[in-house]
Amino acid sequence: MAYLSKHRSWKKFMAIFFLPTVLSGFAPHSEEVFKSPARFSWSNLTPSELKNRFVGLSTKTNALGKAYFTLEGHKFMIVGGSIHYFRVPREYWKDRLLKLQACGFNTVTTYIPWNLHEQERGKFDFSEILDLEAYVLLAKTIGLWVILRPGPYICAEVDLGGLPSWLLRNPVTDLRTTNKGFIEAVDKYFDHLIPKILPLQYRHGGPVIAVQVENEYGSFQKDRNYMNYLKKALLKRGIVELLLTSDDKDGIQIGSVNGALTTINMNSFTKDSFIKLHKMQSDKPIMIMEYWTGWYDSWGSKHIEKSAEEIRHTVYKFISYGLSFNMYMFHGGTNFGFINGGRYENHHISVVTSYDYDAVLSEAGDYTEKYFKLRKLFASGSARPLPPLPPLIPKAIYPSVNLSFYLPLFDILPYLNQPVMLHTPVTMENLPINNGSGQPFGLVLYETSICSGGSLFASVHDSAQVFLNDQSIGILDENHEVLQIPKIQGCQLLRILVENQGRINYSWRIQSEQKGLKEVVSIDGLLLTNFTIYSLDMKMSFFKRLRSASWRLAPKTYNGPAFYWGILNAGSSPTDTFLHLPNWHYGFVFINGRNLGRYWDIGPQRTLYLPGPWLHPEDNEVIVFEKIEKGFDIQTRKKPQLQECYETGSGLPDAAGDADPC
Repeated sequence: MAYLSKHRSWKKFMAIFFLPTVLSGFAPHSEEVFKSPARFSWSNLTPSELKNRFVGLSTKTNALGKAYFTLEGHKFMIVGGSIHYFRVPREYWKDRLLKLQACGFNTVTTYIPWNLHEQERGKFDFSEILDLEAYVLLAKTIGLWVILRPGPYICAEVDLGGLPSWLLRNPVTDLRTTNKGFIEAVDKYFDHLIPKILPLQYRHGGPVIAVQVENEYGSFQKDRNYMNYLKKALLKRGIVELLLTSDDKDGIQIGSVNGALTTINMNSFTKDSFIKLHKMQSDKPIMIMEYWTGWYDSWGSKHIEKSAEEIRHTVYKFISYGLSFNMYMFHGGTNFGFINGGRYENHHISVVTSYDYDAVLSEAGDYTEKYFKLRKLFASGSARPLPPLPPLIPKAIYPSVNLSFYLPLFDILPYLNQPVMLHTPVTMENLPINNGSGQPFGLVLYETSICSGGSLFASVHDSAQVFLNDQSIGILDENHEVLQIPKIQGCQLLRILVENQGRINYSWRIQSEQKGLKEVVSIDGLLLTNFTIYSLDMKMSFFKRLRSASWRLAPKTYNGPAFYWGILNAGSSPTDTFLHLPNWHYGFVFINGRNLGRYWDIGPQRTLYLPGPWLHPEDNEVIVFEKIEKGFDIQTRKKPQLQECYETGSGLPDAAGDADPC
């Protein structure tokens, strides 16, 4: 190691760091290859080989006081990578997990998103892409251990940090506290979730070796009793495996709880972080729960990258000192539908649809430079040969999709669910729909009659288009709450279309992340009343109804929100592709009723990932909901594209149909 070679003794250096060594006699000699006579055996202990289950993942210290993990009494190192089942098509779970194992990892970690599993209060969904049990059992079959991170709050750059939106209904509960309303909701969720996890635990024959208590509470900390309550909630429901907490170096002290291992999240190998953690629990091994392999992108920001060599060098250090770690993310996947979160920096900023994260495995499951560097590193220290590389999933270029038919937004209102009639508007969370759970995602259209122009005031979250009858008259958002309405003749229909662009997923601001219109909407101070409110959650059932609509031939140009319809011919054997929408501005793409996510011409993301299993042979229905102005056709690519491609490259396709330099 270049850094350690500056010191006379790496052992002395380790003593300064207070870092444990898992395998006695292990010492780094080269940046490229581990030459220790004691080869690493992190891949030897697999679910199929450990038949007798009594001890589980534990911690011990040797005669020299150095701490290490054990699994069923065997010395053990966690070499983990994060793959979120809900961000990967179910048909590709096996492919992604096999690639994790082939790289040299022995453990997969995943969050569990409460907001997706219980979108409506008391109505649980663990089917298809949300089948947690199937995902964990698949990992076991492949030979991987599993660490679960059930929250209830998970962050993960998902809407409201994984908390269900109905928690924001009036009266508002204090999220992430022992507030009675919040805890009662958590208890009911755990009553349903934890029984699914119990048989998956190590000591019951499953692959789950550890369970995390909440997530990064040290950066939130509003209730000193909260973490202990959650720990007890897990224990009394039968969780018997190792409990752990996860925080950055500034939050580990506050976010920890007695009876759970404190782990740390970090961007790089940081001396001070390890010293601080060791002082907290000197008799426990160090575990990096999140080593960030990259970062997520936000709309309107530059694409974020992290060098492969930096990743390899940092992981080499972790292994050299016997530190267990989990790479966040090994494979990021996609924020399909409306699940993306957001953050606030003077204004609302949305996370992009792709959750590629500049991770070890790309959004579409392709190998990266990081993957090959890590595989070479792990192979040099593994006690047994690594599994062969799974084949890449092919990508295809399909004929362009001509969106020949359209329906303006206001023409589709008869195909929506019955509107709600209210004296004053309410946020989408407080709509009396979905069995009293409100609306979690999507858009809401508010209508009322006005008989004069003037200064319109409306508190909007996150973004709204304002119309007089069918004509657009302006935009409102959280920083622009006033709009001048021109003089009108007689009474006309005021329409306000509000979009939830992703609830903030981090910080105390989650407490006030209601979306839509607040109660007070006025013109020149006069309160507007008698609203008709339409829910545009754009579920698959809506698109089934829309097939019976009278679609019209689309004009060459059209301004304003509208739905556009076309056919994508995928041939006899569909496979993955990326949709490219040149000249379209802002909206969502639906394939056979599935929401692929948001596109936006401000970048950095310029293509949408379309998994092959979601395509039918031959013809596939494509519906685009464009909010601003009609584009032309939709093209396909074999690779994703970013905005930088158009700023620095020619932007013209090469022979393979991929734009240079992407």
